[in-house]
Amino acid sequence: MKISFAGPRLPHAGTVAVSVADERKLLATAARLDEESGGNLTRAMAASKFKGRGEEVLAVLAPARLEVNRVLLYGIGKEGGGERVAWQNRGGHIVAQLNSAGEKTAAVALDQRDNEAQIAADLAYGARLRAYRFDKYRTKEKPENKPTLEELTIVVEDPAAAKRAFQPLEKVAEAVYFTRDLVSEPANVIYPETLAEQARSLEKLGVEVEVLDEKQMKKLGMNALLGVAQGSERPPRLVIMQWKGNPKARNPAPIAFIGKGVTFDTGGISIKPAGGMEDMKWDMAGAGVVIGLMRALAGRKAKVNVVGIGGLVENMPSGTAQRPGDIVTSLSGQTIEVLNTDAEGRLVLADALWYCQQRFKPQFMVNLATLTGAIIVSLGNEHAGLFSNNEELAERLIASGKRVGEKLWRMPLAEGYDKMIDSDAADVKNIGGREAGSITAAQFLQRFVNNVPWAHLDIAGTTWSKKDAPTVPKGATAFGLRLLDQLVAEHYEEG
Repeated sequence: MKISFAGPRLPHAGTVAVSVADERKLLATAARLDEESGGNLTRAMAASKFKGRGEEVLAVLAPARLEVNRVLLYGIGKEGGGERVAWQNRGGHIVAQLNSAGEKTAAVALDQRDNEAQIAADLAYGARLRAYRFDKYRTKEKPENKPTLEELTIVVEDPAAAKRAFQPLEKVAEAVYFTRDLVSEPANVIYPETLAEQARSLEKLGVEVEVLDEKQMKKLGMNALLGVAQGSERPPRLVIMQWKGNPKARNPAPIAFIGKGVTFDTGGISIKPAGGMEDMKWDMAGAGVVIGLMRALAGRKAKVNVVGIGGLVENMPSGTAQRPGDIVTSLSGQTIEVLNTDAEGRLVLADALWYCQQRFKPQFMVNLATLTGAIIVSLGNEHAGLFSNNEELAERLIASGKRVGEKLWRMPLAEGYDKMIDSDAADVKNIGGREAGSITAAQFLQRFVNNVPWAHLDIAGTTWSKKDAPTVPKGATAFGLRLLDQLVAEHYEEG
């Protein structure tokens, strides 16, 4: 779908979308079309439940005296339209409506007096995010099931300003597409070696990429990560990405993001039930988001120094697989009693976190992981779980999530929970029992954080959606990418 910006004009074909404020108040373009059509739009609203509230949509087909196929009325609520995320959602709703109607071309009139360029950019951004589809393997799809919208034009007073405002958002959208593709791919296509190659593709954007193989990790002592991988024929990888967007930064220490990249998780010897196991292709979503975030920051030339790390493994049962009861020595020197091989993501992150702080001494670390089913029991699919040892970082993450519509809910960390993972045979055990499963998993990770501000995002419930949302079609969501890009842009870029 092509998105463009044009000066004030209306099309003579296709669809034109016009804004309506609360209580059916027609804004300028809508009022003009209503007059030209002899009040057709007013009558259509009166015959419907449409009130002009935010995100409501009403299609008026073949309106009398007008040349266009349809007029799409979209509600903006109170005049002004609300926050940026509201305009992004509006763009998503408009695209969904146009595709379901089979329209090929459309124009959107904004009629916003204040901050119109940014509003136009946000609406375009939401439209782009909603237009995503993963259809790579669909060879016999019926034409009527395919999206039809080919061109969306946003009508503004200053098209050049709108285009400039859209450019960084478009780079983020491209990174979201990239991440959604990675998470959607099956495990026979994306496995540690191929996911590492996808990370290497960022080199063309100026990201420095290193990939550590099994031999190098063994030499370092990353036995927690390697233990997870030892049952698979697919060798593990550790991906280290650096974006040096501000060589003259006042604080030379980078900020760091670490992702769990279990490209397929059978549970290992503690094998999962067969039902639903196919979903475990997206157990690498944490690493996928980190790789995508690095692409977004490099794509929009963010003035910040960032490290991204992905621990990439496949967790399989075999004659060489790690056994329940095994004890491994992590990179930190702490010993871990592995009581359940399906609690593997925390083992991968334990070594990745320690490696990150040991080598880069970052200002802070944020890790992302589809870590526990327990977080879904706690929060469902509406929020991701946030755990942190730092108040400022936690507050910034929550605020950034609200701004982009990726919601976090802070969960507790406390000594009482930490005692639940004390081991009788080693320094720590990798599970703490049935109670507080997401919390004890976070407590485990915290043991591998050495006096560095840190946050853990458990995205198990938000990384894949079974239903459409305004800017997220069902499937892979890339949850966390926009949130972290917002965090960086708002608090850590200089200049």
